[in-house]
Amino acid sequence: MVSNLSDYKTEVHNDWCPGCGDFGIVNAIQMALAEMEVPRDKAAIFSGVGCSGKTSHFVNVYGIHTLHGRVMTFAQGAKLANPEMTIIAAGGDGDGLGIGAGHFVAAGRRNVDMTYIIFNNGVYGLTKGQASPTLKLGLKTKSLPEPNVNQAVNPIALAIASGFTFVARGYAYDVRQLKDLIIAAVKHRGLAFLDVLQPCPTYNDINTRDWFSGMDNINEMTKKPQPRIYKLEDTNYDPIVHIDSQEEENEKLTQALIKSNEWGEKIPTGIFYQNELIAPYDQRIADRIPNYLENPPSVQEITSNGKPITDISRMLDSLQI
Repeated sequence: MVSNLSDYKTEVHNDWCPGCGDFGIVNAIQMALAEMEVPRDKAAIFSGVGCSGKTSHFVNVYGIHTLHGRVMTFAQGAKLANPEMTIIAAGGDGDGLGIGAGHFVAAGRRNVDMTYIIFNNGVYGLTKGQASPTLKLGLKTKSLPEPNVNQAVNPIALAIASGFTFVARGYAYDVRQLKDLIIAAVKHRGLAFLDVLQPCPTYNDINTRDWFSGMDNINEMTKKPQPRIYKLEDTNYDPIVHIDSQEEENEKLTQALIKSNEWGEKIPTGIFYQNELIAPYDQRIADRIPNYLENPPSVQEITSNGKPITDISRMLDSLQI
């Protein structure tokens, strides 16, 4: 069993900008996989397009660099083909909540047992800092000629409304908490979403590391900064749906939505909502195809000595006009 952190690191040169939050996220992914001792041949990371798209190059498991906005479709397909795999999808806020927003919402309906991590910095960093779907209305970052004219997407609220059964937020500069959140997301039985706040030191000059740490908000009495980030686990917040009742579920969903709207002076991180009482997609398929989990598509033989052994004639006949 592989358990050394170095085994999950590659030798691929990393050219992210100095100070980028992406480094912390990748470190947390590597640390999480090592702590869980996930076999490298039983894990795969799918990434989209953008700065975060390089993630699959830096983690020493199977890596698939996909298309802009399409990372969830590739990742879900892999998990359904081989349910034994640990699947992590990674992408930026523009990748997942802009062009990929439709796939994001549709994924929530399925509840495939995998993890989706969004690198959220409010800008399209790879293409010179245009406003991404998560940048607040009226903000003007350094590369925008005018303040942002669009309302922002709330990733936590959207994930909850879409049906994700695990919804959490981390912060790229708190690698230890982020590592623990990734472990919780991977272990969750169902579709897990992790929104990771990360400064972009090159293009987002508003939501900076100093801003998150409260360096612009010094307490007059203590002369100390007042950090904006706080952890839900340090409060009496309970995100878990414990019993199978609509009342309990509605209560947990409501409190998660309320917390998701906290922004500005106080920004919560941690698990907002978790419900393992909803059947994941592989179980739904197994209820219709009893041997699905024992004989998934990835282990089925489709050729023998170069000749097809699968009869698809009935399917072809059904396609004839």
